Parts: sequence; C-alpha cells; structure tokens
Amino acid sequence: MLADLPTAPWFRRLLVSGLILGILLLTFTVLQPFIVPLIWGAILAYVSWPMHLRVLKMCGNRSSVASLITTLIVTVIIVVPLVWLILLARVEALAAYQAIQEFLATKPVLPQAIRDLPYVGAQAQQILDQLASDPTALRGQVLVLMEQSSVEVTRLIGGAGRNIAKLFFAVFSLYFLLRDGPRLMREARAVLEGILGPRVHDYLDAAGYTTQAVVYALMLGALAQGAVAGIGYWIFGVEAPVLMGAVTVLIALVPFGAPMVWGSLAVWALVRGDMVNGVGLILWGLILVSWVDNIVRPLVISNATRMPFLLVVFGVLGGVLAFGLVGLFIGPVLLAVSLAIWREWLEEHSTKEEPVIVTPANTTLATPSTAVETRASSKAP
Repeated sequence: MLADLPTAPWFRRLLVSGLILGILLLTFTVLQPFIVPLIWGAILAYVSWPMHLRVLKMCGNRSSVASLITTLIVTVIIVVPLVWLILLARVEALAAYQAIQEFLATKPVLPQAIRDLPYVGAQAQQILDQLASDPTALRGQVLVLMEQSSVEVTRLIGGAGRNIAKLFFAVFSLYFLLRDGPRLMREARAVLEGILGPRVHDYLDAAGYTTQAVVYALMLGALAQGAVAGIGYWIFGVEAPVLMGAVTVLIALVPFGAPMVWGSLAVWALVRGDMVNGVGLILWGLILVSWVDNIVRPLVISNATRMPFLLVVFGVLGGVLAFGLVGLFIGPVLLAVSLAIWREWLEEHSTKEEPVIVTPANTTLATPSTAVETRASSKAP
C-alpha cells in the first residue's frame, strides 16, 4: 500500500513544506499570548546589555548570577516608579475629587469668556450646573468617560502595561535572554544568514541601532517634556510644580500622555475662573511641551540611524497606532530595516548599471570616476 504512494521529488518537497508550515503556524498559536512580553523582554535585554556586561565581570563571569542581578536592577528601575506613580495617582485623584466636590457645592458659574464660546460654552455651563445640582452625577460622568475611553487607552497602552501578568512574563523573559542571549543571537544570525545571505548582518545592525535610539529618544523626550512642563507649571501658578513635572515625565513615556497632565491642570484653572493662567498653560503646552516631544524624539532617532526625519515620525506614530505601546520600537525598526534593504538595492544596481567610457588615451574601459582620474593624471606635471 505504501509503495503505491507518489514519490516524485516535487511531491516530497511539497509535503515537507506543508509539514513545516503547519508546525510554524501551531508554534505561533502557542506563543502568540507571549509575543508582546517577549518583545519587551528583548528590548530591555538589549538596552541593559552594557550594564549586564559590567555586572558579569563583577560576578566572575557567572552568567546565571549576573543575569539575576541585572534583572533585579531593571525590575527595580521599572517597578518602583510605576508603583510610585500608581500610589500618587490614587492620592491625587482622591484629593482632586474632594476639591471638585467642594467647588461644585459653591454653585459655580463659568467665566463669561468661556460661556460665550460657540457650541462649547453653553454646553459646558449646562454640564457644570447639572453636576452642581446633583453631586452624585459627577461619579456617573467619570464612569461614562472611563467606559468611552477604556478601549482606546487599552489599545494604546497595550503590551506590558496591560496587566501585571504580562509585565511578569516580560521580566521573566529578560532573565533568560540575558543569560542565553549571546548563544541565541549567534544561532539566529546563522539561520538568517543561511536564508538571506551575509547581508542579514546589516539588517540586524540596523534593527539594533534603531532600538537603542528609540529607547534614548523615549527617555530624552519624556525628560524634556517634564522639564518644559514643570517650568510652565511654575510660571502659571500650579501647586507643587516640581512634583507635577515629575508626574509629567513618567506619563510622557506613553505617547500623547503629557497633555493629560497639563491639559487637566489648564481646564481646572479655567473652570475656577483663572483665565490668564488657564489660557497661558494651554498655549504653553501646545506650543512648547508638545513640540518638544515631536522634535526631540524624531531628531534623536534620525541622527542615530541616519533615517529621514519624516520617515521617523511616520514610524513612531504608525507603530503606536498599529501595535500599541510596543509599536514605538517596532515601527521605527521595521522602517530602518526597509531603508537598509532599499539602500543596499540602490547601491548594487547603481554599481552594476554605471556606464563605461572609453578613454582617448587607450582602449581600456573605465567608469566616469576613473576617466576623470585619467584626465587629471595626464595634466599633472
């Protein structure tokens, strides 16, 4: 019976290819819930690798111990600010809720300039009157707002920030990637080189440089936004400007997060009737804080990776929209690899298609550059 089965080479190749494709699809199905935490672990491992090498040297090249220490350090650097931000947000949210309740108890009236705004002023005053007449309506409005924005916020944050479990798996992956990273990288390079040839090393280098540049851009952009926003908080009379600037730094790590801070403070100033500080803070945020982020991050990535500025902007924003927070890294990396392929293709074809010119001195073939050199040498004394 088995002898009657087709044994043609094309059939065997088709059977083997289908079997490999099926195994890859099943493997992807199994690993799909952990792909994003694994990407985060790889990003953290790559960024913390210089520190890990120093720890490894201090530990006498004991890889397991050094990987554990580096993982603990990275975890503290990530978790401590995150826990501090969560606790601070809870305290500040409670204080803000109490302040709003006391403000509504005074039956407030919006400033005339706000009430005269078309389409917005009358509706804002109506909402304020409703909240003042029914203090419990504030909680309902907050719940409705949270329900409306929960999907977008969840999609934007995504990845490791979605829940504690994925954060745990990201840190868990970090340890093994630090411990076995060099061996895995050698094996990955060997496999990819067998598929794509020696050019794959340029692509991997482009991905590495871009990842490192995105991390630096993310940190520098958040620090720059926090510093500029902190100056604005101090100028326009916000309480605890240094603290609010630190909060802005942490929230600015999430794309489009900083406007949530300075925008809320500006709205609160306007509602209380402080038109000068409210409008001033809005203009400060729109003109300075937002543009600092839009300039610093793309410029850092562009200078480090030699990518066009516009392409970097599209990579960052498009990556976030397509993949969530991890798209900050995936978007620019994909564009960097694509740009490397494009430049390599241009270099190969420009070399192959370069026209040849016959020099008048002899009948040898030369490119335009060698022809110029020949003429220059003939004129030399």
